[in-house]
Amino acid sequence: MNSPRPTSPSPRVSRSQSVAGRALALCLLLGVSATALAAETIRYLALVDGGKQAGQQVVTRGDDGAVSVEYMFKDNGRGPELKETYTLAEDGTYRTYQVSGTSTFGAKVEESFKREGDKASWKSQSDAGQATVSGIGLYSPVGGTPEGMSVLLSALAKRADGKLPLLPNGTLSSQTLAQAQVSRDGKTQTVELIALTGQGFTPNFVWATTGAQPRMFAHIYPGYLQLIEEGWQANADALETQQNAAEGKLLVDLRKKLGHSFAGTTLLRDVRVFDSEHATLGDATDVVIADGKIVSVGKADKNLKPARVVDGGGKVLMPGLFDMHGHVSRWDGGLNIAAGVTTVRDMGNDNATLLQMIAEIDNGTLMSPGMVPAGFIEGESNYSARIGFVIKNLEEAKKAVDWYAGHGYPQIKIYNSFPRAVLRDTVAYAHSKGLRVSGHVPAFLRAQDVVDQGFDEIQHINQLMLNFFVDDKTDTRTLQRFYLVADKTADLDLDSKPVQDFIAILAKKQIAIDPTLATFDSLRQRDGELSSIFTGIDDHLPPDVQRRLRSAEMNIPDDATAARYIKSYDKLVEFVGRAYKAGVPLLAGTDGVPGFTLQHELALYVRAGLTPSQALQVATWNAAKVARVLDNRGSVTPGKRSDLILIDGDPTKDIGDIRKVSLVLSGDTAYYPSEVHAALGVKAFAAPAKVTAAK
Repeated sequence: MNSPRPTSPSPRVSRSQSVAGRALALCLLLGVSATALAAETIRYLALVDGGKQAGQQVVTRGDDGAVSVEYMFKDNGRGPELKETYTLAEDGTYRTYQVSGTSTFGAKVEESFKREGDKASWKSQSDAGQATVSGIGLYSPVGGTPEGMSVLLSALAKRADGKLPLLPNGTLSSQTLAQAQVSRDGKTQTVELIALTGQGFTPNFVWATTGAQPRMFAHIYPGYLQLIEEGWQANADALETQQNAAEGKLLVDLRKKLGHSFAGTTLLRDVRVFDSEHATLGDATDVVIADGKIVSVGKADKNLKPARVVDGGGKVLMPGLFDMHGHVSRWDGGLNIAAGVTTVRDMGNDNATLLQMIAEIDNGTLMSPGMVPAGFIEGESNYSARIGFVIKNLEEAKKAVDWYAGHGYPQIKIYNSFPRAVLRDTVAYAHSKGLRVSGHVPAFLRAQDVVDQGFDEIQHINQLMLNFFVDDKTDTRTLQRFYLVADKTADLDLDSKPVQDFIAILAKKQIAIDPTLATFDSLRQRDGELSSIFTGIDDHLPPDVQRRLRSAEMNIPDDATAARYIKSYDKLVEFVGRAYKAGVPLLAGTDGVPGFTLQHELALYVRAGLTPSQALQVATWNAAKVARVLDNRGSVTPGKRSDLILIDGDPTKDIGDIRKVSLVLSGDTAYYPSEVHAALGVKAFAAPAKVTAAK
């Protein structure tokens, strides 16, 4: 929610930032809690932006074998603060476990587990339960610290079969990918890169010590976070480089396994084409593509000899969807592709990582939607999100703009701590270079101010609504940017002159809005409740994912607060519908779990008053226009790239049918979402399209 990168043990990080996908899977793993495997204290440093400390973890083992952990991480004005205690059984699993504190967005964390003989019991933010356990079983907490990877590693090392049963469900496996020699003060040791699978959607990676009782040495999220044992941090960059390469090999193999070449000519027979420009659905016809391009739309020539035929059977063929607000990792491609997302606008990333991903996509080695980059520019402060460029003055801001313009970025994104004194001149300079300007509303300003200073677009519904709740002393770099909106929107009169005037100026100036409504569902979600993003489809998800999606992100202490926050959220949805009807350009973005969040975002637009066809138009034609790629995608038009999806249903009547994707074409590569989802542990939503080789 409103985050460029995952920052804590949260299942939506993503929220990325954004995190799941990779972000979600990472956060799921971080839910397994902490240890130190000798009578000692071990300290870890959490480093971002080339070595700046953003947090720490201290692991202490007492003489009685009890372990305590203190973990704190702060980035972009928020982050978790957690304290854990636990004891271990002989097999390396938890005998007792407890964690308390606050999550990234301020929700209370209080969780416990106990095992006595074959009886196990637990209580978490998501659930409470009991089980009879015969043999080994490692409890997997909903909320916890990264040091839990040490418990996993040590317990796995005791298993001859390399598999570790988890409680309440699941099985964890490990694979050693690489070794490295690290050194400090004349000392050296060997560490191993381990891939852990069996939780979340994708693998998680940890650098481990060697020996009979391995533990976490470092956890690295390439391009963002380095959590490493104190004193050894000089080795972090080299480990990150080696991990990046090792992950790349796995990703190449995944792309080869799931991507199917559609080289030559392909006939898509008997399909109903969604006209994204006019938001209408046509009668059944044929579409011919060749070598990644759309050749024709209309009944195919009888003499055509295609390499293959797709039997449309009256299914809906439409342009691939756009997610206009991603913070993409290399592991997000599966969830996006399976959901029919063929283009993502990345709204803030490590620049080197993003350029690497774009190169891998262009080279055909990474399973991923196409990428439209937005250049991230933040101001220097204690609250800075430390990705992209972090600047102090106009000269540095112009250099950042020049870099993005020189690397082909179509727009920049301005963030929370950007210095307001140089905002107008920076916006003007970006425009002079041909770049669009969007972003958050910098602290101590209102949305109206950034509109007046030339923004072309504003991200997130909370950044829009804060316009009515803040003054020049309100620091929206803190959690206030969420709690003010959750508390005060309930009483906002959407028919009032300030609201109507604001909507009118957005429409007059054609200021696009990227509300990410689905991600802000967390404003109203309480512990034990499933996120509405996944309501009705939870049985398609891995059990451990379902469990963690029932934990709240916001602090909602009582029923009265919950009712107020629900009322506020309903008004956020209503505001978006009113803005759209008034002529404000609307974009469909997520900043959450890839794929699933976009599908729910479109459903929320329908709830806001758009027709299903209008919602589909927002995520295709309108998105391509704003992203400046309408010349080669965004509609089913001859000459354009064949980024297409085949739907086993009619999403122009029921927006929920957008989940029933049976085939995804990304240029000359085809993916069957049923295969992709199976690789991610997700139950398919539609059978694969019938494709036959032409005789």
